[in-house]
Amino acid sequence: MVGAAAYKPGLENTLRLMAHVGNPHEKLRAIHVAGTNGKGSTSHLIAAVLQAAGYKVGLYTSPHLVSLTERIRINGVPIPEHEVAQFIEKNKAFLDETQPSFFETMTAMAFAYFVAQEVDVAVVEVGLGGRLDSTNVLTPILSVITNIGLDHTEFLGNTLAKIAREKAGIIKPGVPCVIGETHPQTMNVFLDKAQECGILGEGLETTDCRIWFADQCGYLRTRRLREAPKCELKGLYQEKNLQTAFVALQVLRNYGITGLRDYGITKETIREGFAHVCSLTGLRGRWETLREKPLVICDTGHNSHGIQYVAQQLKTLPNPHIWIVFGMVNDKDTDVVMRLLPSDDKYHYIFTTPNTKRARTAEEMLKMWESIQHSAFSIQPMAIDDPKEAINYALEHAVEEDAVFIGGSNYLVGEALQMISDK
Repeated sequence: MVGAAAYKPGLENTLRLMAHVGNPHEKLRAIHVAGTNGKGSTSHLIAAVLQAAGYKVGLYTSPHLVSLTERIRINGVPIPEHEVAQFIEKNKAFLDETQPSFFETMTAMAFAYFVAQEVDVAVVEVGLGGRLDSTNVLTPILSVITNIGLDHTEFLGNTLAKIAREKAGIIKPGVPCVIGETHPQTMNVFLDKAQECGILGEGLETTDCRIWFADQCGYLRTRRLREAPKCELKGLYQEKNLQTAFVALQVLRNYGITGLRDYGITKETIREGFAHVCSLTGLRGRWETLREKPLVICDTGHNSHGIQYVAQQLKTLPNPHIWIVFGMVNDKDTDVVMRLLPSDDKYHYIFTTPNTKRARTAEEMLKMWESIQHSAFSIQPMAIDDPKEAINYALEHAVEEDAVFIGGSNYLVGEALQMISDK
């Protein structure tokens, strides 16, 4: 099983698998990153700066867009396919016996590969939630939680506080923690967990605290980047991820994390890492320009928390017409997302069905849109089931002055990355 359907309560299966491959999680110096949105971008930003500082950096993220090898990288280079095949073949009997999920298997593979390749540090993104996620067998040197939004509510809870408790499960005794965005419903959840773990201290005025709220802590008043550094990540939402990554890097540099003073995390390496994050780490699909004329952009935002920023950015595009190829999976808050998307004659919608069993069909999307958005459009929204046909339709009908946006699902973005590139 893959995706949310493979979510399992408890870490027993993961621990059995880790023990079978030599307990690599106990040998890694790791930075653990959770959050509803932005955890992938934040992980890549941190990894890029550490690479710029001279480290050999392992990076484990999910999901992949084109190839599963994207999930496991060292200094931006994906794990070779023969290493994946070798791991599966070597451990086939055990995997057949225990039937771990795809994510559990990939996590064990990633940790074993990082240990074998002797990385200096690994940046590890949580898959789903935190407390019961397979990656939570780690005891990291730093925990990072980017933000809390309503996603995967069937597993994590239907309130921000309940979801925050699941994410807070990655906070460990004695391990410093950075929280990216504060919210009245979640702040006390994190403070309570920090107190439970003996790392209390809000990071407001003191410098001996062990938990920092990146969007407000007074300790940053003299350290906050007065001007956001140039960054390859162009989405408006990246400002918050930049701030979270910046605080995490300051904590690593200034608060005695063993072994991370050797090369030096400096203003220069932060600027270098942020400016070249995509080329250093191989990150794709974050408000990424795939073509210039017409402008073609894709973005992996796929829930209401992420789409609200995508919608804001779509409204800033000056192009006279914007073709939006959009698809979603059925476990997302589609109704809320539909209400966030811009709707006037400038925007021409083509709904499609992402290539996954969990997809909402193009017709379902169109009917939902028509039930929510009652405006009369000069070009009526349409449904084209096949993603390739939908993307091609937009490309064929957009003139040079137009823009095309492709998003709503990682699967759809992956399709676009394979189809379109001027690079």
